[in-house]
Amino acid sequence: MGLRKHLSTAEIVEQAVFARKLFSDEFGTITNVVFMGMGEPLHNVDNVIKASSIMVDEQGLQFSPRKVTVSTSGLVPEIKRFLNESNCDLAVSLNATTDEVRDWIMPINRRYNLSTLLGTLREELRLRPKSIVLFEYVMLAGVNDSVDDAKRLTELVRGIACKINLISFNPHSGSQFKPTPDEKIIEFRNMLIQSGLTVMVRLSRGDDQMAACGQLGAAGDYQLPLLRVPEKFQVAL
Repeated sequence: MGLRKHLSTAEIVEQAVFARKLFSDEFGTITNVVFMGMGEPLHNVDNVIKASSIMVDEQGLQFSPRKVTVSTSGLVPEIKRFLNESNCDLAVSLNATTDEVRDWIMPINRRYNLSTLLGTLREELRLRPKSIVLFEYVMLAGVNDSVDDAKRLTELVRGIACKINLISFNPHSGSQFKPTPDEKIIEFRNMLIQSGLTVMVRLSRGDDQMAACGQLGAAGDYQLPLLRVPEKFQVAL
C-alpha cells in the first residue's frame, strides 16, 4: 500500500476505545495493547508516545503500563527517546543473529546494526531496572533457525533484561520464506531455555484464512520487489 499517513494521537487512542466498546461484552475486558503491524510505530514516535501515555493514565484508559507494548524494527534514536519518555514496554523485532542475515531480511539493520541496537538497549535499560524488553524472533526455515543461531542469540542478548518470543512464520505469495517446522521451533526454544533465557512460542493462528500475523487478507495483484538473496541461503529458499 505504501505510506498513506501517520495516525494522530486521537486516532490511535480511538482504536482502543472502540475495541473496548465492540468486544468487551463478548470476550471480556481488554487488558493488553500492542503497537505493531501496518508500519513502524516509532516512525510516528510523537503520537505513539502521547497515545500510550493516555492509555495508561488514571484519567485516560487506565491500562497498566506493563500491558501496553510498542514494537519496533530497531530505530535506535527513537528507541532512546521512547525509553526515556514512556513507561510502557518495548518489543524489538530481532529475527536474526548476524548482520549478514538481518541486513537481508530487515534492511533497517544497514543503518542500525545488531551491535548498535543491542548496545543501546543495554545502556538505556540500566536506567530502567524494572523494565524488560521483548525480543520477537520470527522463525524462517534454513535462514535463522540453526543450532548456531540459538547459540548466537544467547550471547547477543546477554546482559539485557529480556524475554524471547519465537514466532511461527505465516507464508504468503509475496514472500520466498518458509516456516520452520513446529518441532524444530520447540528444539530451538529448549536450547534457549537451557541457556537461562525466558522464552515463549507463538504458533500460527488464522493461517487457513490468510488472516494470520503478517498476512492481512487476500494477496493483491501488485508484487513488491524481492530483496536479493545471499548466495548461501538460495538453497534454503
